[in-house]
Amino acid sequence: MRPVSAPTVVIIAAGEGTRMRSALPKVLHPLCGRPLILWPVLAAEEAGAGKVVVVDNPKRRLEDRLPESVLTAIQPEPNGTGGAVQAAAEHIDPDTTVVILAGDVPLITAEAIQQLVEAHESSDAEATMATMELDEPGQYGRVVRDETGNVTKVVEAKGGSGDATPEQLEIREVNTGIYAFDGKALLSALDRLTPDNAQGELYLPDVLPHLDTVQAHLITDPTLTLGVNDRVQLAEVRKLAQRRIHDALQRDGVSIIDPDSTHIDADVSIGRDTIIEPGTSLKGNTTIGADCVIGPHTTITDCVLGDGVSVPHSYLVQAQVDDFATIGPFAYLRPDAHLHAKSKAGAFVEIKNSNIGTGTKVPHLSYIGDADIGENSNIGAGNITANYDGVNKHRTTIGDNVRTSVDTAFVAPVTVGDGAYTGAGSVITEDIPANALGIARARQTNIADYADRRKP
Repeated sequence: MRPVSAPTVVIIAAGEGTRMRSALPKVLHPLCGRPLILWPVLAAEEAGAGKVVVVDNPKRRLEDRLPESVLTAIQPEPNGTGGAVQAAAEHIDPDTTVVILAGDVPLITAEAIQQLVEAHESSDAEATMATMELDEPGQYGRVVRDETGNVTKVVEAKGGSGDATPEQLEIREVNTGIYAFDGKALLSALDRLTPDNAQGELYLPDVLPHLDTVQAHLITDPTLTLGVNDRVQLAEVRKLAQRRIHDALQRDGVSIIDPDSTHIDADVSIGRDTIIEPGTSLKGNTTIGADCVIGPHTTITDCVLGDGVSVPHSYLVQAQVDDFATIGPFAYLRPDAHLHAKSKAGAFVEIKNSNIGTGTKVPHLSYIGDADIGENSNIGAGNITANYDGVNKHRTTIGDNVRTSVDTAFVAPVTVGDGAYTGAGSVITEDIPANALGIARARQTNIADYADRRKP
């Protein structure tokens, strides 16, 4: 029995995935906020891999999407899974267990990888194949065993046009494309691969006849090994991945009122006793604190929210919202909006690249852009910061304890001192000193009998 080691994990991702009907490589299609390829990569790292190698094609479109710790190998031509592993041979240590994964099989877990490695290293087999039993095996390669139960070969089905006989097509145990190999035995067998099949490719399962003993390790949950070849399968896998994310959050103390109408990306973090209302989408690297109420019908992308935040019917992107602030309904927080503790962005308020001080309220119908507002101020309805002069952006500064009246426009750059006021309907173009009232509007004139004059 060999000691359990930190294996080398080789992930085959070189195919273009033409069935996706996309200019984007298949393994870069997003799944709950991550490209497909990152799912097996992160599972391998979590499983304790000593080295992770991703096999790419000559276009090298994956390199900038992978963690720095991941190595890449280039498969010069699309000559099958065997050719892909041959391309990674220089990274394979003959004294280490080598795990082979597919870049389009995203639901494999760290636990499943660890169990495969343990099964392999607790035996004398030179290879351990992960298999599953399916009622309808479809195009999966069939696993052929000998009388002792060891694997002799895998025959390709390819929808009936492959190498399997009619009898072999009746086999329900199929190859998942996931293996654990003795490194030395794998390298030796790779050297003897030949394209002995109808497709003229090098299939990795064809190394099995060159190994002394091959055992099977049955994975009882077939969803872990589901592959993605087209957008229909991607949608099916997304449902399973989303369910996994929801289950983990709910077990950790998050309430998701209607999981079927809620979308949460894999890298979103949510604190305990937070409630996620229906119709909500949480995307990217969003972090949400405890005791929040998010939604209904709210979208939050790459934001940081503190504890006790409320966000119904709103849209937030790259914003920061501190403890006990309230957003919405129908608010829009754009990048670099920062609402400090107990502040408010109310109904139909848009805020961009601005600081809203502690306790300050922007209750409704206002646009605040490129502004810094102090503490405990109140911005009246219909206020705007006119931050763009047609060439450059300028900032507006509003102090503490300021009270602005309705329909005030601040033409930046302009500063409003602490404790100041503005008159309704003012266009503020000059600084307002502290504790002063700024009014900038024409006097009202009433024209008598105007309506009568308009009559024909």
